[in-house]
Order: sequence, then C-alpha cells, then structure tokens
Amino acid sequence: MREFRRYRRKQIAELRPYEPGEDLSGVSISAADKEDGSPKAGDMIARNPKNHADKWLVSEQYFADNFEPFCASDWTGH
Repeated sequence: MREFRRYRRKQIAELRPYEPGEDLSGVSISAADKEDGSPKAGDMIARNPKNHADKWLVSEQYFADNFEPFCASDWTGH
C-alpha cells in the first residue's frame, strides 16, 4: 500500500452548522465520526460546490483544526 502524502486544498469549502435533530438523509457520516458520537452540536455539514446533493458531516474538531472563514477580498483565484 502506498504512503499518504500531504495535499493543500485549492477550492473554497461550503459548510453550514449541523442543527441537532435535523434530517440527515443524504448526508454521509463516517464510521469514525459515528463512533465519536456524531452527529452532535458543533459539527458542520459540508457540500460539494459543484454538486449540492453531495453532502457530508465534518466533526467540530476537524472543522476547528482545518477551516477558517472565507473573505472574498483575500481570494487570489489560485
């Protein structure tokens, strides 16, 4: 098996907060996140900007570690 490599994302992500009790039909949730108690308050729902039907849960901690608000004035288009 090949080793993992690091990659930087090139796109802007689209996410919104998970609302406890909402219907998550059509939202993928990893087994690891389920084992950690997700979905739960603080988690986020991400969607593919090119296919809005493609959605997945992002845990609160992963979101905090890897995302920050987007400011259009900072975008260089790369």
